[in-house]
Amino acid sequence: QVQLVESGGGLVQAGGSLRVSCAASGGTFSSYVMGWFRQAPGKEREFVAAISYGGGRIYYADSVKGRFTISRDNAKRTVYLQMNSLKPEDTAVYYCAADTEWHGDSWSSAQYDMDYWGKGTLVTVSS
Repeated sequence: QVQLVESGGGLVQAGGSLRVSCAASGGTFSSYVMGWFRQAPGKEREFVAAISYGGGRIYYADSVKGRFTISRDNAKRTVYLQMNSLKPEDTAVYYCAADTEWHGDSWSSAQYDMDYWGKGTLVTVSS
């Protein structure tokens, strides 16, 4: 079993930056692909970014490409999401998730296959 705990959410003005983190316990962290997903109020949860086991492969949703950066530190068992140039439409609860498989170019539907989920951290971007 893998437990995931997100942190770092908060309130930020549009154009600002924020970094959220996800700490993992249990299991072998480097054996898992890590992903970030988000759910805005009244909307379905959507994919944001994913990083492979050692960080060699990364995939972003088009909506965040060029603004968000995913990274991981396997020694610290933590995955990060650096968010820059934030927009009000980035307001959402951000969830990290772990899976044993890399989903190639099919990350938009990967949320149904992820093995473990955190409880989320709220990011609010004010205009």
